[in-house]
Amino acid sequence: MSSSVGLCLLFFLSELASIASAALHTNLPRPDPFADPRHDPYNPLKYIASNTLTAIAFSLVLAVGLIQTWFIKKWGARWMMSMTIGAYFFALGIATRFGLHSNPQSKGIYIVEYLFVVLSPCAFIAADYVLLGRIAKHLNADKHLLVSSRRITIVYVSSDISTFLIQAVGGAMSASANDPTMALAGSRVFLAGLAAQLLSFISFSVIYAIFLYRVRKYSPELWMMDKDKVWYKSWRTLAAALCISCIGILIRSAYRVVELSEGFQGPLTRSEPFFYGLDTLPLFIAIAIYLPFWPGRFMPADSPLVVESNEVVETKKAASTDSSTP
Repeated sequence: MSSSVGLCLLFFLSELASIASAALHTNLPRPDPFADPRHDPYNPLKYIASNTLTAIAFSLVLAVGLIQTWFIKKWGARWMMSMTIGAYFFALGIATRFGLHSNPQSKGIYIVEYLFVVLSPCAFIAADYVLLGRIAKHLNADKHLLVSSRRITIVYVSSDISTFLIQAVGGAMSASANDPTMALAGSRVFLAGLAAQLLSFISFSVIYAIFLYRVRKYSPELWMMDKDKVWYKSWRTLAAALCISCIGILIRSAYRVVELSEGFQGPLTRSEPFFYGLDTLPLFIAIAIYLPFWPGRFMPADSPLVVESNEVVETKKAASTDSSTP
């Protein structure tokens, strides 16, 4: 898992280097970037990025990454590392908006900002994919998954990497394009990657919902095994945290698909409140929810918890009774 994430990040950085160097340079006269940003043809955002909102978002996302790093050292769960790495890259992408505030017409800064912000959440999605498999193994409840825990991790993480690469190519094409035809082609490729990622995550969410339903209905001893613990130490609390994370990612993914379907000059693209309200905030919730409910606290040894079913218990009791009968 970590090696796959590493390869994606290396591709990501090399892609950034190549397209940033290909940013548009022109000798045509440029208007005052602060006079009328909404109608400035050289301003890709069509607004002046707020330094206040950038500082708040950057600080919060960076704090999540730092705290998760500490949690990994303290409680383990290194398989959540992709989310932590993604948080750092996401924070870096948000930080570039400081540059866009001072230089709103800089295409190079915009390319870096756009790709970091749009592609980093792929790492969050990969962590959620892995977490479901870990929960199933921890409960020894693979039978309640439509796909085995091992396969679900391989299939969905592979899907996440594939859609990441499609989005990276499409985003690079459209962000660095110097003509409308190339920009349109890139946006279509990028939209295909986003749509595929959204469909993949919807199917994952359905599998997860069915898994919880089956555990509750067919394995009540598993569902209630932490009934004597305080609520924040129950595995069901971690399951609820994963649900909240999934909802945040679904909101953000749907927003990005709708935004891109409108084109790069659509109303969603030109709105900073929509960017923070439907992209940054849902993603922040999706990763911050694990701070009070870090998976390593619930599965410290990363080993399956073998819980006997009621039928097995009854069988043992019967066998014990028979052996004691003369």
